[in-house]
Amino acid sequence: MTQDLDNRRPLKVRDAAFARRMARSLAEAKVEPDVISATSVAFAVLGGALLMTAGALDNGLFRAVLFVLAALCIQARLLCNLLDGLVAVEHGRGGSAGPIWNELPDRIADVLLLAGAGYGVQSAGIAGGTAAGWIAAVLAVLTAYVRELGRGLGQPADFSGPMAKQQRMATLTAFCLISALEPLWRGHGAVLLCGLVVIAAGSLVTVIRRTGNLARGLRA
Repeated sequence: MTQDLDNRRPLKVRDAAFARRMARSLAEAKVEPDVISATSVAFAVLGGALLMTAGALDNGLFRAVLFVLAALCIQARLLCNLLDGLVAVEHGRGGSAGPIWNELPDRIADVLLLAGAGYGVQSAGIAGGTAAGWIAAVLAVLTAYVRELGRGLGQPADFSGPMAKQQRMATLTAFCLISALEPLWRGHGAVLLCGLVVIAAGSLVTVIRRTGNLARGLRA
């Protein structure tokens, strides 16, 4: 990741003491930010696989454990996204291929987690789960596409919501944790499906909002 400050998502957690300490430790260990970005994809692969597996299980306890682990993978993915930027910018370890590693792993991770959740819903016996997962994934990628389209047209990066990356992953995490409790009311997959619908709807609103912002910026 290079020091592409114009395309840096504004995050308050970036100033948190724990994040600063972790970034410093990684920089002192000479861990490249691109490796941290790649690790975020590894967590997304694991999280997506856990979501797919959890949906097919009938064992309530084991299923709950998998959902909790998936939620942890989602948050670990976000932590990697935070740390790669801190190591690259604050510690000056960015490389020439940084812009690629800054964007491409994020898009891959979104698809793996959201599509994986969709397959998990489908394997729980709910029709339309796969479609819901892929629709959410495509719309998530579109939110980033509109932002990068704006930058290509000379406009500032637009990180507006309501369902930017952080909000998407927070929503998916919350619905994973609620899904872990589904056996209490004999549910099986409906909670995660609701989460995908919320993410898809919010992402669609985000795409429309960012497109409108871009159009206004170009007119100005």
